[in-house]
Amino acid sequence: MKFTKMHGISNDYIYINGATEKIYNPSDVAIKLSDRHTGIGSDGIVMILPSKTCDFRMRMFNSDGSEAEMCGNASRCVGKYVYDKGLTKKTKVSLETLAGKKILNLHVVDGKVDTVTVDMGEPILRGVDIPTIFDLPTVVSQPIVVSGKKILTTCVSMGNPHSVVYVDDVDSLDLEKIGPSYECHPAFPHKTNTEFVEILSRNEVKMRVWERGAGETMACGTGACAVAVASVLNGFTDRDVRVKLRGGDLQIKWDDDDNHVYMTGPATTVYEGDVEI
Repeated sequence: MKFTKMHGISNDYIYINGATEKIYNPSDVAIKLSDRHTGIGSDGIVMILPSKTCDFRMRMFNSDGSEAEMCGNASRCVGKYVYDKGLTKKTKVSLETLAGKKILNLHVVDGKVDTVTVDMGEPILRGVDIPTIFDLPTVVSQPIVVSGKKILTTCVSMGNPHSVVYVDDVDSLDLEKIGPSYECHPAFPHKTNTEFVEILSRNEVKMRVWERGAGETMACGTGACAVAVASVLNGFTDRDVRVKLRGGDLQIKWDDDDNHVYMTGPATTVYEGDVEI
């Protein structure tokens, strides 16, 4: 099977052209290829497929084999993949995902996509729709108990669930120890991605993420969007904010006019190859 290894600020996936490569067991393939010792090594696989409603369709599977609704960093890489490989000449591409239709605006430099702005749509704020167990119009600074400790969480869905927790020093956290307790907390019926956030200024925050089904990753695009929304809801930041992740920075804007969240960041091709599956 032919593949392309790509990353969006170090959130790395294996990209596969589903129109030419047939995969009948994507969950098993994701587990096998994502292993960083015996496989290619990645946070999962992304299949780029034909769509009846959009220019392309994306399916993605985490390193544990679970299928995810959406990934902002992966969607930017899909935009670069389809343009750089000549699958489209458009610089505005529609992408079908399990979290709905996304619009990718491709910023081309010297004939190759350099950065991509993704219209991530409107954030979902109602507690039961995220989903959480809280039947509230917004879940802002809601107390929950994690491993015997009371914490405050602000919850947002960007097509997948996020729990945002504010801390004084994000670098000091032992995410391997505490992450699973947040991911599997009973307040989140479908589990949750958890973002741990340190406020730097009105226009800049630092975050680390424990992703549902993948553990700590270097970056999470939907998570950065959720953090921007949560930070506005809490009154911590303005609507246009730079989110500093371990793998790099994303610029996130929660537009006051259309209520959509816009994410801008790079997409990078690492290498291509063939692998037996």
